[in-house]
Amino acid sequence: MAAGGDGVAQQAELRRIEGNACFKKARLGAAIDCYTEAIALCPNVAVYWMNRALCHFRRKEWAKVEADSRRALALDATLVKGHYLLGCALLDKEEFSLAIKEFEKALNLLKSENSTDKMAEDVWQVLAKAKYLDWEKHSTERVWRIQSLKEACESALQEHHFLSDTLVEDSDGSSNEYSEQIKLLSEVPDYLCCQITFEIFRDPVITPSGVTYERAVLLEHLDKVGNFDPVTREPLKEHQLVPNLAIKEAVQAYLKEHSWAYKLNC
Repeated sequence: MAAGGDGVAQQAELRRIEGNACFKKARLGAAIDCYTEAIALCPNVAVYWMNRALCHFRRKEWAKVEADSRRALALDATLVKGHYLLGCALLDKEEFSLAIKEFEKALNLLKSENSTDKMAEDVWQVLAKAKYLDWEKHSTERVWRIQSLKEACESALQEHHFLSDTLVEDSDGSSNEYSEQIKLLSEVPDYLCCQITFEIFRDPVITPSGVTYERAVLLEHLDKVGNFDPVTREPLKEHQLVPNLAIKEAVQAYLKEHSWAYKLNC
């Protein structure tokens, strides 16, 4: 019985080797067939599932990547590539928080192995992307909720002062209570301002740490002070900066409704 089991394992291993050869030649369909045969022979070998997931990854067949990487990780939770592939599949589904967890697991495994493999940089880059997309998703929702609330407050103030006949300026031309309240309500929100200059953003970029800065100011910091995030002190290089499109769009919308704020951008 044992001898028969060894024979099956050997056949499965031969299919894996053949699949690897096909993979190197970019014959992905043939490689998938080989790994599928290996899985049919020995379904409890994690690497067979992961190798097939890699083929699906090359083809961007994300549902299959997720399914195979989950099977691989169920058999061996220490597979760095398994967590990486699962994270990529979840990223494609826009399940950002779950993708982040998988990428962080991959990084932690690499750290525990003291690995200097290039994969660590690949995981770090895709983790930064996932964190940005997750932040953008929640930030965009928050920005527009705040903006809607401010607009509602402005409308309520306008209605109140209209009914009270205090909407116009005072006879001497000075600002009345309504205009002062609108000015206070319309001060530029902190989230639209750079944490270094405290001025409204022109070209906001976000770092892997999740902090947004004015691009030109941050580049000057990296050039003259050092390659680290000014707030978190985490290592930082120019190629890691990502345009913060959510904040840029929010700034444009804010300036459209509050033209007085343009002078802060001069």
